[in-house]
Amino acid sequence: MKVIVVGGGVVGTMHAWQAVERGHEVVQIEREAEARGASLRNFGQIWVSGRAGGEELDTALRARELWERIGAEVPGLGFRAIGSLTPVRTPRELAVAEAALARPDAAARGYRLLTAAEAREINPALRGAFEAALWCERDAAVEPRTAQLHLREALRARAAGRYTFLAGREVVGPGAVRDDHGDVHRGDAVVLATGAWLSGLVRELVPDLPVRRVRLQMMQTEPLGEPLTTSVADADSFRYYPAYRSPALDALNAEQEQAPIAAEHKMQLLMVQRRDGGLTIGDTHEYEHPFAFDTLEDPYEHVAAVVESFLGRPLPRIRHRWAGVYAQCTDTTRVVHRQQVADGVWLVTGPGGRGMTCSPAIAETTANELGW
Repeated sequence: MKVIVVGGGVVGTMHAWQAVERGHEVVQIEREAEARGASLRNFGQIWVSGRAGGEELDTALRARELWERIGAEVPGLGFRAIGSLTPVRTPRELAVAEAALARPDAAARGYRLLTAAEAREINPALRGAFEAALWCERDAAVEPRTAQLHLREALRARAAGRYTFLAGREVVGPGAVRDDHGDVHRGDAVVLATGAWLSGLVRELVPDLPVRRVRLQMMQTEPLGEPLTTSVADADSFRYYPAYRSPALDALNAEQEQAPIAAEHKMQLLMVQRRDGGLTIGDTHEYEHPFAFDTLEDPYEHVAAVVESFLGRPLPRIRHRWAGVYAQCTDTTRVVHRQQVADGVWLVTGPGGRGMTCSPAIAETTANELGW
């Protein structure tokens, strides 16, 4: 087969990977010179811990296996099986962590409740004050800013001329794909993995697409000067991820312990150390259009203070600040929106904050369903 993949982000690239792995020829088309969207503007977390039970968790666990396998083949991905720690400070937060441990799928996630001393044995950089921590062994990380580059290099090396990447081209027609350079690309299957780009051809094909856009703010520091050996979240992540829904979470929310700035901007702390030693830190969530064109400083100050309270030391200088936008199914229980939109053309979008985590398994499912 010849497969046309539209989109150079992680979802598109993983579809290209699946097609090449199964012996097919692939042409991948990207509207920018390189992917510039949510595939780069994220934490690079392979985040199993907070996923909803059932299909979402199964997808994340399968993706975790695939990331590890691909990471062994492509060392430039920087795959690291580092796990995550979520420190807790109050009885209400502790109760949510204990409720998570009681889930029937807790073992599959690698959940354990640690004392503060045990958590510091795993991650000595956490010198601040907290009472306990929820450990998730199955969480991992890759390098989001360079992952697509290394994956494409590997595709070219392994595909023996069967893989072509075309940058700086806007796709303007389905089927035999026509781009805005006037070139036509004919294939047996077309996958539109356009991320948060939901206008133009996507709107023409699916005017009532059940997908929304979500904006977030993040930042990255200079090198910390010591290893941060795990990913780190805070208890506000309990409010955001479906795995933590429980009567204990209802009680935590009723207590209204969340900082006003965190509540206003729908914030949680997620933090991962990059291979150069810097820390990627975030994030906020904004759902109402039109999105602002600027970034706000108050959320950055809040999340920096949370990080410093866990580390027990000042943050290094902030090197980058950015905003990003990703596509999320309006029915947030859905892992992804996968739809045949024309003869031989499938749209795959809307994984939300699961995109980096779940993309290998999403692409594998597409390949299986399409009979590649």
